[in-house]
Amino acid sequence: MNSTTILQADNVEAARKQLPIEEPLYSLSIVIPVYNGSQTIGQLVQHLSQIRIDGGHEIVLVDDGSADNSVEVCSELVRISTDVPVTLVKLARNFGEHNAVMAGLYYASGAYIITMDDDLQNPPSEVEKLYICTRDSGKHVMYTYYEEKKHSWHRNMGSKFANWTANLVLDKPNQMYLSSFRCMSALVVREITRYRGPFPYIDGLIFQTTNSVGSVQVEHLERKEGRSNYNFTRLLRLWLNIALNFSTIPLRLISFIGVVASTISLLFFADVIWEYFFVGINITGWTSMMATILFFSGAQLIMLGVVGEYVGRTYLTLSSKPQYVVDVLTRNKADKN
Repeated sequence: MNSTTILQADNVEAARKQLPIEEPLYSLSIVIPVYNGSQTIGQLVQHLSQIRIDGGHEIVLVDDGSADNSVEVCSELVRISTDVPVTLVKLARNFGEHNAVMAGLYYASGAYIITMDDDLQNPPSEVEKLYICTRDSGKHVMYTYYEEKKHSWHRNMGSKFANWTANLVLDKPNQMYLSSFRCMSALVVREITRYRGPFPYIDGLIFQTTNSVGSVQVEHLERKEGRSNYNFTRLLRLWLNIALNFSTIPLRLISFIGVVASTISLLFFADVIWEYFFVGINITGWTSMMATILFFSGAQLIMLGVVGEYVGRTYLTLSSKPQYVVDVLTRNKADKN
């Protein structure tokens, strides 16, 4: 049997302080951000409850402001679970996947922590494999990669672009694929959850913490229910978090473009003066002049936009915009498996 504890927002932080962070309660925690996943999360938790981990494992569900009945489904999973402890972290609104994962990591209490999606594209049977590979390898972090990804073409293109950007700005091996199905040691999780800014990017925080990182191949399945929640806007937000939160490369790129543009302008200006005074050609080129003005005006607006994005993010961080807000924390007292 299990007993269920429900804590409202005011008591959530007090509950966290009661957890012995330096002494993990379980060998493994599985953190799952849930967004409109009511059709799949029940099957996923059922399968994860059946695996056996020496030292026990727990499941941490984070509802990221779902518009469907995911909260009710997850609450019922907490209530009926007797095989493994299940914790539900209900956020006050939708904050985004990486923010939701940060919330789950904050309340995880395992010696190793696996993060995975709620869509069943990562088979639950691969969880034990990932955990054992991480533990036995001695690595702090173990990523997964797939022989063939079963995402839609636009999701695959977005992932490739995000990984290409990460190759530029993060101190990581170029060939390493950054998957959301990953395993981390409690040491890494403890360090990355110290970050309280409003724009977390889990992989960037990982590579700021450690370079003891490996990868293992796992299976990837077709999506069984619904469709991916990653639309163009979410992919753009993810790209901005990667590009702007962990590097000043965009600012350096702007400076380089500015130098190149100024040099080209000076060369054109010198050419115009030469042809007017020494060749006797009066250049009228109104069309080319307007095209040049519009081009460089657009480039300047893009540069101002990038600088403004940096300034805006700094302002929101300094004004303490929350990374996430926990509305209700629900956990049961199921025995270790």
